[in-house]
Amino acid sequence: MPYHPASMRRYSCPPFRRRGIAGAAAEAARTLDGMTSTGEWEGRAGPPLWWARRRDAVTDVTLAGVSAVECAWEGVTFAREAGLPTAVGVAFGFVVGATLVLRRRRPIAVVLVGIAVAPAAMGFLLSVVGMYSLASSEVPRRIIATLASMSLVATFVVMYLQTRGDVEADPKLVVALSGFVAVALTVPPLLLGLYIGARRRLMESLQERADSLERELSLLADRAEERAEWARTEERTRIAREMHDVVAHRVSLMVVHAAALEAVAVKDPARAAKNAALVGDMGRQALTELREMLGVLRAAPKPAVVGSGGSGGPGGPGAAAVVAVPMAPVALVGGAEEGPSLDELEVLVGQSRAAGMVVEMLVQGEGAGAGYAAEVEQTAYRVVQEALTNCHKHAPGARVVVRLAHRDGEVAMQVENGPCEGKADGVGLPSGGNGLVGMRERVLGLGGVFVSGPTDAGGFRVSAVLPVR
Repeated sequence: MPYHPASMRRYSCPPFRRRGIAGAAAEAARTLDGMTSTGEWEGRAGPPLWWARRRDAVTDVTLAGVSAVECAWEGVTFAREAGLPTAVGVAFGFVVGATLVLRRRRPIAVVLVGIAVAPAAMGFLLSVVGMYSLASSEVPRRIIATLASMSLVATFVVMYLQTRGDVEADPKLVVALSGFVAVALTVPPLLLGLYIGARRRLMESLQERADSLERELSLLADRAEERAEWARTEERTRIAREMHDVVAHRVSLMVVHAAALEAVAVKDPARAAKNAALVGDMGRQALTELREMLGVLRAAPKPAVVGSGGSGGPGGPGAAAVVAVPMAPVALVGGAEEGPSLDELEVLVGQSRAAGMVVEMLVQGEGAGAGYAAEVEQTAYRVVQEALTNCHKHAPGARVVVRLAHRDGEVAMQVENGPCEGKADGVGLPSGGNGLVGMRERVLGLGGVFVSGPTDAGGFRVSAVLPVR
C-alpha cells in the first residue's frame, strides 16, 4: 500500500481550558514534532494535491528540481555512451530526476526508478532521498527490507563493473570499494528514515494520548459543573425548606394570637394582655431562629476539591477544579448545632393550644426518642410542626389529633384534623403550597413513607413513617 502523508492521522489540539498532564504532553508533542502542526494554515488556501502542508510541497518540488538537473547533466554522458542524441539523454534524465516529487505519494516507485537507472550512473540524489522517504513511510517493513536489499545489490554491481577496469589492483580491493560505496549510499538514509518514521509515530501517539486526556479532563470538568449546579439547587431547596418550617409555624401562631387579641381587646383586657404576651414570645422565638439560620448560612463549609494535578480551572493553569458540596442538614432550632427533638412535641402542641386550637396528643410505645438519630427526630418534629401550621391556616376551630407511635425499627406520626368550624380561609394566613412538598421531601430523603389527603369526615390527615436508622 503506497504511503500517503495525507492519510496519516493528524491531531490538532485546541487550546486547553485546563492544563495539566495532558497540556504538558501536547506541548511536548508540538515542540518535538513540528511536522504535526497544521494550525498555521487555518483560514488560508490549503496545500496542493497530496501534501499535508504547503512547505512540504515546496520542499519536494525543490528536491525534485535539483534531482532533475543532476540527472539531466548525467544524461549527457549516458547519451554519449549509449550512442543516443544528447537531447534524448537530457530529457530522459530530467524526467527520471523529476520523479522525486512523488516521494511522499509513491515512495516505492521512486526507489524502483532509482534502482532501474543505476546502470546508467545517474540519480544519486534520487536514490538517497528515495530510500530515506521509503524508510520513514508507513510501508511494511518487509517491503522496505526487500527494496533496500535490491538497491544495495544494484549499487554494488554497478560500482563493481565501473571500477573493475579502472583500478589496477587486487580484485578484493575492487569488491571492498564497491561494497563500501553501496553501503554508504544505502544504509545511512535507510537508518535515518527508520528513525524519523519511528519518531513521527511516537509523536502522533503522544498527541493522541494528550487529546484523550484533554477530552477526559473536559468531561470531568463538565461533570463537576453539573454536580456543582446540582449541589447549589439542593442547597437552595434545603434552605427554603428550613426557612419555611422554622418561621412559618411561629408566624402563623403570631397571626392567630393577633386576631384573637383584636377580637377581645375591648371585652376582655386580661385575655388581650395574655395574647399580646404570647405574640411577643412568638416573635422573639422567630427572631432567634432566623438569627441562628443566618449564622449557619454565613458559616458555610469550604468547597471541596474534586480535581487537581495541575489542571487549571477558569483561574488559569494549576488551579483546582472546585465543586460546591451541599451542607449536611443543619438544625436551626434550639441552637446552631442541635435541632428539635421528639421530646419538644409537647411544647409545640402546647403553643397551638395556647392559640385556641383544640389539640389532643396520643403517644404509643415506650422509649420515646431513645436511640433515634438526630435527623430522624428533627424530621418527625418538622412534620408535626408543619401539619399543625396547616391546621391553623386551613382548619381554624377544628379539633386536631396528633398521634406518635414508637414501633420496632421505626417511628410513625399522624396529624389529623376534623371539619373546619371557623372561617373558610382561617385568619387570612397566606400559603405558598410548599408545606406538603417539603414534608414529603424530608421523609423520603430518610427512606420513609409519607401519605397525605382528605378524610371521609371532611378533615385532612398527614401520616409519615420513618425508619429509626
